[in-house]
Amino acid sequence: MLNARTANLSRRGLLTAGGAITLGVLLGACGKGESDSTSGKKADGGPWSFTDDRNESVRTDATPKSIVAFTGTAAALVDFGVDKQIVGVFGETLLPSGEADPQAGNLDVTGVEVLGNVWGEFSLDKYAALNPDLLVTHMYDPGALWYVPDESKDKILQLAPSVAITTARVPMTKPIERYAELAASLGADLKSQANTAAKERFDAAAEAVRAAVAANPGIKVLAASGSADVLYASNPQVNTDLMYFAELGVEIVRPDKLDAGDYYESLSWENADKYPADLILLDRRGVALQPADLAAKPTWAQLPAVKAGQITGWDSVPRFSYAGAAPLLESLAGAIRDARKLA
Repeated sequence: MLNARTANLSRRGLLTAGGAITLGVLLGACGKGESDSTSGKKADGGPWSFTDDRNESVRTDATPKSIVAFTGTAAALVDFGVDKQIVGVFGETLLPSGEADPQAGNLDVTGVEVLGNVWGEFSLDKYAALNPDLLVTHMYDPGALWYVPDESKDKILQLAPSVAITTARVPMTKPIERYAELAASLGADLKSQANTAAKERFDAAAEAVRAAVAANPGIKVLAASGSADVLYASNPQVNTDLMYFAELGVEIVRPDKLDAGDYYESLSWENADKYPADLILLDRRGVALQPADLAAKPTWAQLPAVKAGQITGWDSVPRFSYAGAAPLLESLAGAIRDARKLA
């Protein structure tokens, strides 16, 4: 994954440029009338609490009914079964066409207030008008609330409690488990047919990646994001999805001259061929240049993986739910199976 706050200019620069707990344990802990979890208390009509990844314990008199969240976070909660409580979102939500951004997943974007649609946008007035009970977002760096502007952060946090879930430097399964735990505390049924099926699909997809690597060994994968002046080569030791892909056996290129924050190395287009790769995972977000945009750049066009057509889309800010992550693994498995060694 790639990006985050003013204090971490390396991750913000990319935007502006262009587990430990198994599901079975979660089901056992959260499927009862009250939770035994140390991080959250199941919605039961009484007081509600949840300890987030800042180790801050949020306590309210009742289960939050008015939740505002980063769009990708809201989509993950919807996947787990938290829906009606989400009243507002911030972050990329609507495309220029008015359609939902892919990051919104199964979230009904017509039923929520959009407080901001790009990095740096967050309407404090709209947020206050929603009378929020809870704000939820990712945390890529300690204390940094994803897409909550630093300049208005203090005022925003005065209006409602907040929950932040770590989404970097841990494998992707960890934030998925944490969002599942949060969803259960808010009333979601992790034993539901939809959640069970999503977990089964995720597990099958993970095995498909392992099988693809075993069947086609030695495929070098570069995860990258393109901008007008720079190709960002992402670090699999920090980006949570890449960490998990590596755990599944995928050979992901590790940049050796990382920018501040360690999320990626910025390569000028003259040096875009620094890391040989058989397959490129290309950031497919709207803020990043896509293959059609990059075609005019000679060094891009000459990359072996580009010449071979071995490029696949990459959700560099994944949806941290089993339903959201399973298709990413399926796509990766297919791309590895179909790739051929280029060097």
